[in-house]
Formats: sequence, structure tokens, C-alpha cells
Amino acid sequence: MTEPEVTSYISPAMADAVGRELSRQVSYPISESDIRKWAIALYYPEPPPRLFWDANFAQDSPHGGVVAPEDFNPFAWMTAEPGGVQGPRSNDPQLTEKTLGLEPPGVAFQVNGSISVTYGQRMRPGDVITSITRLGGYRERTGRLGLMLFTTQDTTWTNQHGELVRQSQGTVIRY
Repeated sequence: MTEPEVTSYISPAMADAVGRELSRQVSYPISESDIRKWAIALYYPEPPPRLFWDANFAQDSPHGGVVAPEDFNPFAWMTAEPGGVQGPRSNDPQLTEKTLGLEPPGVAFQVNGSISVTYGQRMRPGDVITSITRLGGYRERTGRLGLMLFTTQDTTWTNQHGELVRQSQGTVIRY
């Protein structure tokens, strides 16, 4: 007996959930030391640009002080909210719907599809960053393995002044 062909993974409840919050994180205040270590790791084996570690040099830059590299992640080691060390992200292909309290779509596999990032204000020592991830949307397409579910998540980072630091959109493909 063969399994019935899936005509759509997207239930009405899933469609209604678009825009809902999936996660929220708040960083500890960023330190100059955090920025220096990130820059050293990023540029190794070359020395990092002085903008990321030399306060005197950075003071005379258009930024007016030390700033973090744009890809700096203030959530990399630990978060203030939720508190503590965050474990590895689950690779459960049904995690999005489980997080929202929805019936999962019955997919078994997932792969990363794409990510696009837009940067705003630079992160600086003392900044506290809030990250909010929302369900951006669903779409489907048929591929050689059958029906594929494309799920988009939109993440926005803001600093303590409410200024946009980073916006990203990531898509996973599930089947």
C-alpha cells in the first residue's frame, strides 16, 4: 500500500500563525573585550582593523568610537533573557509549529535554503541587543523529492534605544 500524496503541508492554522513571535532574546551589555575577541577570531591570522580594538584610533573615525564588526553576535555565548547558556538549536524539522503550539506538518527532513541580512546601526560597547524572531511565511513547491515546504523566519535586532541593528530573513526547506 502506498502513502497518499500530500497536496499541501500548510494548514489553515499554520497560515494564520504567520507573523507570530517564535523567540525573543536579550543580550548582556556588550563589552569592548567581547568586540576585541570577536574581531581577533574573525580576522585571524591577520590582525583585526583598529576600529574594533583601538579606542583612540576609533574616536577619530566616523563612528566616534569602537564598534563591533557587523556580523558580531552578542548572543553567541550566553543570553540575559532567557538567562543562561543556550544549548544548540534543535534540528527537529517540526520545531517551528511545535513552538507555536500547532499541529506539525508531517515533514521529516530540513535543509537551510537561504539567508539575507541587512545591517543598521553598528553595535557598540554598552549596547544591549534584543532579538525577536517571527514566522515570516510559508510557500510550497514540488521538487524531485515531492512537495517541499519553504518556511521563512524574520529576525530583527534592536539596541536599547530601539534603533535597528540588524534584520535577517532565513528560509528552511522541509520535505
